[in-house]
Amino acid sequence: MTPEEVIAQSGNSAWMLISASLVLLMTPALALFYGGMSRQKSVLNMMMMSFGAVGVVGAIYVLWGWSMSYGSQSIGGVFANPFEFFGLRNSITDGDGNYIASANGYPNIIDIGFQLTFCSISVALISGALAERVKFSTWLIFVGFWTTLVYFPMAFMVWGGGLLSHSAESLSAKLFGTADGEALIAPIDFAGGTVVHIAAGTAALVLAIIVGKRKSIDGSQHRPHNLPLVMLGAALLWFGWFGFNGGSAFAADGVAGLAWLNTTVAACVGMLGWISLERIRDGHPTSLGAASGVIAGLVTITPAAGDMNPVTSIILGYIGGALGCWGVGLKYKFNFDDTLDVVGLHLVAAMWGTIGVGLLANDRGLLTGGGIDGLKLFAIQVIIAVVAAVFSSVLTYIIARVLKATVGWRIHGEQEHSGIDVAQHGESAYASTKQAAV
Repeated sequence: MTPEEVIAQSGNSAWMLISASLVLLMTPALALFYGGMSRQKSVLNMMMMSFGAVGVVGAIYVLWGWSMSYGSQSIGGVFANPFEFFGLRNSITDGDGNYIASANGYPNIIDIGFQLTFCSISVALISGALAERVKFSTWLIFVGFWTTLVYFPMAFMVWGGGLLSHSAESLSAKLFGTADGEALIAPIDFAGGTVVHIAAGTAALVLAIIVGKRKSIDGSQHRPHNLPLVMLGAALLWFGWFGFNGGSAFAADGVAGLAWLNTTVAACVGMLGWISLERIRDGHPTSLGAASGVIAGLVTITPAAGDMNPVTSIILGYIGGALGCWGVGLKYKFNFDDTLDVVGLHLVAAMWGTIGVGLLANDRGLLTGGGIDGLKLFAIQVIIAVVAAVFSSVLTYIIARVLKATVGWRIHGEQEHSGIDVAQHGESAYASTKQAAV
């Protein structure tokens, strides 16, 4: 390599390691966000669900997750052979002890770490729909099954060359043809609108229905016990999201910079969109709404961060914030207990972001000069969003039903009333004898 190439590779390696660390931070940040939204007697359990997700994913991603997500031996375009790179065999160094390069030039082991962190935060998101009522052991089992049967196949289908990708064997290629061995109309999911947020949001909806409502609510609305903790968690999620979206450029380059700026403005206006709707609907903007609006804006821009400009990102993010606020109300309308608003924040916002980029993508969206190809792009964005939701819902339903029939989901009613923290972990977050009533 030339000296310039060496410098570029070193810079990209550093950027990707930093990005992986930022994304890893997102899971404990989510623990703070969800913990603050929980009631006093369940905050530790809520945080443990995020930490537990990291624990399970860290092991199984190394064993078979990388192979299923990015292996070269496709099985029906849905997932890759889990044994091809089992235990990261032939994924780190070659026969001479040299680090294997990724498709982007830097060592492949960096990509593996980066993708592991995506998996961790994705499954942890689901836990917000189950707060205060499920066995911690059942949750850990679910994490293993869901990542294996839903997340790894979704990652392969979208990013690994499968059915929802840009490959010549994808749905888009079959619908609209190919050029130079790839789909003529390449679907867009820059950093995980389908793989992460639609998949997790749909799973949360299915689980909330199957597991059922909390017995300790009795018709009253859930109230967060610590709003400053919620805002701290949202701030750290926002910080980590720069690794999530900026790192998905896979280089320290202009695309990473564009993703960074688009992510920033979408989060800002997502907050404005949410609190604007709150002001109209409820008469006042809230701190919970501001924090939630930031997350909704971030979710919305995730699939589109590298394919739009800052002005169109403002449009996408503002609408995403307002739709997220509206989406939270669905649980009251349809009477399901999505405790910490995963459906509104992730499913609704991600559906809009995934479909909206088909309207607003730079020079090729339906509303940005794409013409007939823009219409095709919009159509394929709708298709991948729907397929992701259906795939996740069906597999999650099967997993949830099997677990319900075997190990069971729910803790005892009296444990739920007295507090899941003490019942499941033998601890309490606060030294108060009255916390069970909070």
